[in-house]
Amino acid sequence: MKRFLSTVILAWFCTLATAFAAVPPPDGLLASDTLVVLTVPDYTKAKTTWKESPASRLWNDAAIKPFKEKLTTKLKTEYIEPMERELGIKFEDYTDLARGQVTLAITQNEWDGKSDKTPGFLFLVDSGDKSDTLKTKLGEIRKKWVESGKPIRTDKIRDIEFTTFVFKSDEFSKALEKAAPKKKDKDKDKDNKDKPDAAADTPKPPARNVELLIGQSGSLLVLGTSAKDVEKVLIRQSGGSVPSLTEQASFAAHTKMFRDATSYAWVNLKVLIDTWSKSAKPESTAGLGLSSEKLLSAIGLTAVQSLALSTSDSPDGMVMQGQLNVPESNRKGLFKILSYEAKEAGPLPFIPADAVKFSRWRLDLNKAWNTLESMLSEINPQFAGGIKMMVDLAGKDKDPDFDLRKSLIANLGDDIISYQKAPRGRTLVELSSPPSLFMVSSPKAETLASSIRALSAFMPQSAKVKEREFLGRKVYAMALPSTGGPQPKRDRTMSYAASGGYVVFSTDVATLEEYLRGNTPSSLRDAPGLADAAQKVGGLSTGLFGYENQAETMRATLETLKKESGSLANMFKSPFANDAPADDGESKIKEWVDFSLLPSFDRISKYFSFTVWAGSVTSEGLGIKLFSPTPQQLKK
Repeated sequence: MKRFLSTVILAWFCTLATAFAAVPPPDGLLASDTLVVLTVPDYTKAKTTWKESPASRLWNDAAIKPFKEKLTTKLKTEYIEPMERELGIKFEDYTDLARGQVTLAITQNEWDGKSDKTPGFLFLVDSGDKSDTLKTKLGEIRKKWVESGKPIRTDKIRDIEFTTFVFKSDEFSKALEKAAPKKKDKDKDKDNKDKPDAAADTPKPPARNVELLIGQSGSLLVLGTSAKDVEKVLIRQSGGSVPSLTEQASFAAHTKMFRDATSYAWVNLKVLIDTWSKSAKPESTAGLGLSSEKLLSAIGLTAVQSLALSTSDSPDGMVMQGQLNVPESNRKGLFKILSYEAKEAGPLPFIPADAVKFSRWRLDLNKAWNTLESMLSEINPQFAGGIKMMVDLAGKDKDPDFDLRKSLIANLGDDIISYQKAPRGRTLVELSSPPSLFMVSSPKAETLASSIRALSAFMPQSAKVKEREFLGRKVYAMALPSTGGPQPKRDRTMSYAASGGYVVFSTDVATLEEYLRGNTPSSLRDAPGLADAAQKVGGLSTGLFGYENQAETMRATLETLKKESGSLANMFKSPFANDAPADDGESKIKEWVDFSLLPSFDRISKYFSFTVWAGSVTSEGLGIKLFSPTPQQLKK
């Protein structure tokens, strides 16, 4: 009897240990043929972090409540509730089940771009101590689908029961349309009743059967479209020998970036690009006289390995990173053009303290132009020859001895600077074109400035360049094409001048003249917290650095949106307008997003600070890193 009880207790403990065994991390759970992964490795921890983030605290601020409630109520009644009725589930019943990782993945699944094989889909959720609740909810879903007459079947994969839901590929879109049908414009239908419906005549691809497997392994919820992919996950979960994503070299190159991330994403671009190039139709690049493989090679895309993104949070602020893995030994085309040296890229003394945006890029423009010409020549020698002829002939109609290459291209430097100030007013036009300055360094800035007039030959219409004197410097002005879009067209003029080793450009004459006066009472480089924040992204000597005063840019945006909320319908056709007539567009937009309900910026200014970002070029590839400090008023 004692032996029997001991056996039962031992079996019970083994079962308990299996049920609560730690689920491997995403890279240990997914197989090596994964193409895309997007994951929150620890949802419980991330949820706590997000709750304390400035964006979340802003969204839950009482000052935002009127705006928030109107948007969320409309979203719930128009889309969420109808979809829940159609699918027979309540989304909120499942939002609290995640206790560990939440992972979305796309696998190769024998996809080659030529056959009818398609990539696989996986969705994994670790429910932790909510595994019993998860089991109950899955049972409820099965019951509702059976009662509604939807086809399902039960299969076993490695002794674990999975329910397979079978549906057509267009079923979800039909459900969405049924849940939230578009409202028709009766007048529009009346005017076009005799006209053929082009969309109706366009043949749609036949719907195909899609199988979605749903099951639970321990505390892990597994959804997938391929039984093979699901089986690999189960093998990895039990410690089996299927090669994992961790062993994928292009993924392993980013593991340091993923180690402490709140969330991260990874894409195997090499496989995606190679598959696309092999499946591309020959006529798709026939106009360039190249196969798709040669075109991608010339551009440099065949050297791309992977893309990685991550976010991490701390009491000091949020860090976002991005890395494009392009080994230096194979780098060419666009990626060779975009490569730059690690040089000083911080704000210079003349950058004013009231600049709300700033960027500095130490790109060698002369070298970049030469690489661009080589790339174009490889893509299409005839086209490259045409560009060369245009450059060689530019300006010779006025001066036969003029050489654009020697006067302009050879005089391009390796320092590109831009900064922007707050808009002068609170109109949409002023918000879209704030006072700004763009600068390019040059060893012979005066020669470069005077030779730019030859570029007018490349303008759609011949643009006359006017000259004038200002504080002993020659200022040039060139008319630009009028702006298009829904806003009234505006005539614009680009003014530029040489000063201090740079050629300085601006569409705002006052901003240009302010720079030429050289009177900068205070500099952005001395902004409080800027130097410390820069260290979070690699410092000021990375070769690429940027800054944004989000407190001021959001102030301008918010105040303009409140003032101009009635004009937004003229700027774009809202997806929420449900094909409403033009004269009803404004009211339809306001049913969803009413910017007039937003509070004054001063009531929510404590949630905004500034952001810095910096780039990097290494032997492995190109990267960018952004840091947004926690606003001082929100620190505990």
